[in-house]
Amino acid sequence: MSENSRETFGSRLGFIFLSAGCAIGLGNVWRFPFITGQYGGAAFVLVYILFLLFLALPIMVMEFAVGRASQKSMSRSFSKLCPEHKIWSIWGYIGWAGNYILMMFYTVVTGWMLAYTYYSAAGTLAGMNSEAVGNFFGGLLSNPTELVSWMTLAIVIGTVVCYSGLQSGVERVTKIMMAGLLIIMIALAVRAVTLEGADKGLEFYLKPDFNKLVSEGLGTTLYAALGQAFFTLSIGIGSMAIFGSYINRDKTLFGESLIITGLDTFVALTAGLIIFPACFAYGINPGAGPGLIFVTLPNMFNQMPNGQIWGALFFLFMSFAALSTVIAVFENIVACYMDFFNWSRQKSSLIMGVTIFFLSIPCALGFNVWSGFQPLGPGSGVLDLEDFILSNNLLPIGAIVYLLFCVTRYGWGWDKFVEEADAGEGAKFPRGLRFYFTYILPVIMLVILGVGYYQTFAK
Repeated sequence: MSENSRETFGSRLGFIFLSAGCAIGLGNVWRFPFITGQYGGAAFVLVYILFLLFLALPIMVMEFAVGRASQKSMSRSFSKLCPEHKIWSIWGYIGWAGNYILMMFYTVVTGWMLAYTYYSAAGTLAGMNSEAVGNFFGGLLSNPTELVSWMTLAIVIGTVVCYSGLQSGVERVTKIMMAGLLIIMIALAVRAVTLEGADKGLEFYLKPDFNKLVSEGLGTTLYAALGQAFFTLSIGIGSMAIFGSYINRDKTLFGESLIITGLDTFVALTAGLIIFPACFAYGINPGAGPGLIFVTLPNMFNQMPNGQIWGALFFLFMSFAALSTVIAVFENIVACYMDFFNWSRQKSSLIMGVTIFFLSIPCALGFNVWSGFQPLGPGSGVLDLEDFILSNNLLPIGAIVYLLFCVTRYGWGWDKFVEEADAGEGAKFPRGLRFYFTYILPVIMLVILGVGYYQTFAK
């Protein structure tokens, strides 16, 4: 595909919704509520937002800038902008592989959401007590045929959308899903905050208590907030850069990134407004961990008037959040094929879909047939290994690569980056913080990388 024939978004809203859809995923509506519950509520949220603005947001702008300036996917963007230092282009291929690794387990978890949407709507979970709901989830994980089937549905949806085109498929479907996600979220939040006893949950969530920050260990709590702020935006493997390559220079990238980050944060905070008031209303521990979504909340919906409807809506919302990320990352993989091999969108989409299907099977089998494989210690599985490779390695390393590429003279360089970031109308990138971005932020990123290793292997 020639540069002149490159596809573009049909509207600014399409760019914002698709970029936000990539950022808005299960990390917002699954991980964020339970770690907020674990680390003390509102005080944790304030620290998280602070880290989000000073750590993750600037690197998002850098990814967008690399994409928009190069008009290429990450497989070609580094070499296009800095042909004299070819070492940068190595990350283009590693990041491309990182997108595959993300989808190797994310499609499986997305399948869980689709399964729970169906079973909730069908009334399968209705009337179950907590033990029965737990056994149901365990049964789902232990059935390889069912897991692979739901995983396949998630892959087929993402592949068909990308096959249909950027504007007619990816952009159109993402707009519908994001609009549906926001409407369902608001309806669920209104229902949750009006439950009897919800006020205690609102107080826990919205009233800061900084003493709770140290109850789990200040360092551990700060790292949890730091990690959540960084990982929520999915930066480091080019998932955002590709969308930058589809837009014009009418608006500044810092201004657009503020909107996308704000939308991502709104979804995370609203997820808390759904979960915490409901948990307190029904006497449920909001720090219950990942099982909160699949075991605890279905049991809560069973106690709620019209719970079957609210439960189905909740998991439909979760499915939209997961699928928006699947479609966005699929599009990045497809664009890499199109740029690197000059293949058509249709050929790239089909090859990607088939490849991801086979690569995702080990994760699905890791909960049953291959459950004896515990690569990171007792209780771990294939999903944990794949998540470790991505979250503890490729994402933070990729963020460091984009950061150094944009601020050093050995890469694209600060002046060229800022010129691209500030092109158009809107908020300008904070040039006065150049010292921070050049010398302090890289050190913070290295600390994140090191602490991640420590928490995995030394504890």
